[in-house]
Amino acid sequence: HVWTDTGVFNIEGGCYAKTIDLSAEKEPEIFGAIRFGSVLENVVFDEDTRVVDYSDKSLTENTRCAYPIEYIPNALIPCVGNHPKNIVMLTCDAQGVLPPVSKLTSAQAMYHFISGYTSKMAGTEDGVVEPEATFSACFGQPFLVLHPTQYATMLAQKIGEHKADVWLINTGWNGGAYGTGKRIALKYSRAIIDAIHNGELKNAEYETEPIFGLEIPKAVTGVPAEVLNPATAWQ
Repeated sequence: HVWTDTGVFNIEGGCYAKTIDLSAEKEPEIFGAIRFGSVLENVVFDEDTRVVDYSDKSLTENTRCAYPIEYIPNALIPCVGNHPKNIVMLTCDAQGVLPPVSKLTSAQAMYHFISGYTSKMAGTEDGVVEPEATFSACFGQPFLVLHPTQYATMLAQKIGEHKADVWLINTGWNGGAYGTGKRIALKYSRAIIDAIHNGELKNAEYETEPIFGLEIPKAVTGVPAEVLNPATAWQ
């Protein structure tokens, strides 16, 4: 993604997605994007019928599909927009510590942007069989030319100039760490994103998490209240 003086744009002409256990019920947009013009990788299929078995992990868990951006129904073509009102940073916390959504101050946004905390997941790298904590500065460390603090400073300037709200979204584990808790349901993550976009969370009531000082909303439409705060989610 690129943020210029006139707005944002995306330099990719498509998307890719993991297809392990893909179904039309759970991921209708991605499932529908797999058609002529898409590229499937590492999947197992019936050579006579050419029907793919998305649950088959015999080759690898890292089964993928790449598809053109216009194969997603609500894609914006061309991929150009105005200055953002909301910035969403994604992380996958396998320790079950971070809340599913938290509102960040400008300083917190710089901190999480620089640290780039997430988890390596099974099937994304050779030898990774369960989630491992990892850090990647600015969520793209191998590709940085300048020192990470310079990018974080530029981001903070943009946030301040355009008065954008920043959100940290955890799509990882809830109610306990990997092996004890369970992955945050995709429908909850989507409901949270909807609540960000429609302005619900901008005016929500918040409580402050004591360690990182994260602001956690007390209620989000479509998400059980006990899921929102790790302190109540843990069994």
